[in-house]
Amino acid sequence: MAESVSESSLSSGAAMDRRIDKPPLPWWRQRRMLIAAGILLTAFAVWWLLPTGGSTDIAAADIETGTISRAPFEDYLPVRATVAPAVTTFVSAVSGGQVEKLLVQDGARVAAGQPLATLANPTLKLDILTREADIAGKLGDISGEGLTLERNKLDRADQVASANHDLIKARRDLSIRQQLHDQGFVSDAGVKSFAEEADYQKKRLGQLRQGQAAEDSIADVQAARLAQTRARLARNLAAVEAGLDALVIRAPVAGRLTNFTIEPGQMLKAGDQAGQIDSEGSWKLIADVDEYYLGRVSVGQAATGENGEKLAISKVLPAVTNGRFRIELTFRGQPPARLNRGQTIDIRVTLGATHDAIVAPVGGWLDSGGGTSAYVLDKDGRHARKRPVRIGRRNPEQAEILSGLEPGDRIVTSNTSAFDKSAVINLH
Repeated sequence: MAESVSESSLSSGAAMDRRIDKPPLPWWRQRRMLIAAGILLTAFAVWWLLPTGGSTDIAAADIETGTISRAPFEDYLPVRATVAPAVTTFVSAVSGGQVEKLLVQDGARVAAGQPLATLANPTLKLDILTREADIAGKLGDISGEGLTLERNKLDRADQVASANHDLIKARRDLSIRQQLHDQGFVSDAGVKSFAEEADYQKKRLGQLRQGQAAEDSIADVQAARLAQTRARLARNLAAVEAGLDALVIRAPVAGRLTNFTIEPGQMLKAGDQAGQIDSEGSWKLIADVDEYYLGRVSVGQAATGENGEKLAISKVLPAVTNGRFRIELTFRGQPPARLNRGQTIDIRVTLGATHDAIVAPVGGWLDSGGGTSAYVLDKDGRHARKRPVRIGRRNPEQAEILSGLEPGDRIVTSNTSAFDKSAVINLH
């Protein structure tokens, strides 16, 4: 009975129990939702932090900027020029030899033809003396031939004179005999012999004169040839003697002797440079110019020195070396006083007239991409977008803008070659 009650009680208690379901968690507390939300937030953060395609992030402090404006554009080129002599003449050794003695010092003012140094060359001296003796012997032979011609000429003249004298005597004797014949003192036979003698002397004189003319003509030709040979030998002798004078180094022109660095005992070959002579008081300026201006610089363009000196370009040397070419300028009027070789002067070369234009500040941006584009800042200054531009003339402070930029635009003026392929620069 008791057992049945217990079972009954248990059965009734079990009947009284109810199952209570646990309420679901909010979505923000669910693990799977938290994981998914975390992934989404991470992806968004990565997207936000990664730069936009075709853009580059740059610190604003790492770049320089400038503003486009409308202002007068001065078309000039500043260069630093070096003072140089207007004319430089090189001094060279005409003949080789050993420096024997220096007669002037480097930096001295010299006159044209002034001896500067002497050279020693025993072999050359011996050769010159031998040639002089040979030429002198030939000149002696020519003089002997000339004396022979003159003697022959005198002999022929003496023969003609003697024949003429004999003719005069024969005619005088014939005249006397003829007078005696006319008076009857001399026979015809006595006159005839004297007449024959006169005819003979006449013919003899004519033959001698003809022979004299022919021989004199031949002698004149020989004398002319001897004179030519004598003159040629005289020139050769002068040239040989000048060989000794070639052992003296002389100043070819007047001026200031520079780079005269030879020393006694030094060996020089024919043609070796011994120094140079600079024109004194006549100067020019030499300047190296960036190759960008090669097509804009020409002979005749005016320039102004730092103290107002008036100059003009006299020569343009178009050969480009290390990105630069050379120009020469001359002074218009009297050069300034106290100029020295090697002194530097700042000058401005006028390339064109000043005119109103849209200008941009110069900077490294002109060297990036060939100066065909610029990065223009947005109004908020947080982004700079690449924009094609066309550049005109330049000076050290301004670049003329032909298209692509307007007054008030702000651009990046520092070098942009490191990110030149990006369309946008993000500044932070």
